[in-house]
Amino acid sequence: MTVHVESFGHLHGVPGCYDLVVDLRDFIRDPHVSPEMRESTGRELDVRAHVLATPGAQGLVEHLVGAARALLVSAPSSRPVRIGLSCQGGRHRSVAISEAVAERIRLAGHGVLVKHHHINEPVRRAL
Repeated sequence: MTVHVESFGHLHGVPGCYDLVVDLRDFIRDPHVSPEMRESTGRELDVRAHVLATPGAQGLVEHLVGAARALLVSAPSSRPVRIGLSCQGGRHRSVAISEAVAERIRLAGHGVLVKHHHINEPVRRAL
């Protein structure tokens, strides 16, 4: 069985159905407010470090890994467990946290597929 970890931005719509969805907008620092990181993505080290330095971010990642492992035990073996992580635009916070969660799930010995639905969307202001 695999875990699909998917990032998306609310400005662009929710791209599917998930077993677990976490909206990061109110809990994780937004790199978008820093002009030097605005055009970057959560795959870049400075953005990822900024996001993961948010108080509670590391604990959140660990809890998400635990939730994924619990869902793997209870989900039918015929389908993957899908986790959706969202932020405003889908370029910074959701991408960084998705990558961190996927990395730790792999280290725990499970298969992981990562998809960033809106990472290439243009940066724009919230509505």
